[in-house]
Amino acid sequence: MTVVKSTLSEDARRITGDALQGTLVDLLGLSLIGKQAHWNIVGPRFRSIHLQLDEVVAAARDFADTVAERSAALGLPPDGRPETIASTFTLPSPKEGWVRDSEVVEVMVEALAAAIQRLRERIDATDKPDPVTQDLLIGITAELEKQRWMFDAENWPRDGH
Repeated sequence: MTVVKSTLSEDARRITGDALQGTLVDLLGLSLIGKQAHWNIVGPRFRSIHLQLDEVVAAARDFADTVAERSAALGLPPDGRPETIASTFTLPSPKEGWVRDSEVVEVMVEALAAAIQRLRERIDATDKPDPVTQDLLIGITAELEKQRWMFDAENWPRDGH
C-alpha cells in the first residue's frame, strides 16, 4: 500500500529507498554503538571520549530522523524497528563489558569509516535518481567524516610519530 505518492519514477524510488533504508540502519546502529561505548568506557581519557561519544550519538539520531522523514516523503515507509536493525546492521561495534578508551577510539574510527564508505556508495547511486537525497547523504557524510577525524586524532602519536 502506498499512502504517499512519490515524485520519483518507480526505478528512482527503489534506488533511493534502498540508499535511505541502508543509511537509516547504519545511523541507528551508530547511535547504539556510541551509547554502548559511552556507558562502558574506562581509562585515562574517559571524560573526553565519553563526551565525544555523545556528540556522535546526537548527530546519528538527528540524521536518522531526517533520513526516515525523507523516505516517508517519497512514499517509502522507513523501517527502524529493533529487529530490522539487529538483522541488517554490520558495522564494527565494541565488545561486551568494560572497554578501554583506546579500544573505543579504534572501534569508533572503524565503524565511522565503514559507514562513510557505504554513504559514498549511496551518494554515487543516488546521483541521477534523486539529487535531493544525494545532497542529504553528502551532508551526513561530511559530519561523520569530521567525527571520524576527531576520534582518529585521539590515536596520535602512532608508530612513534
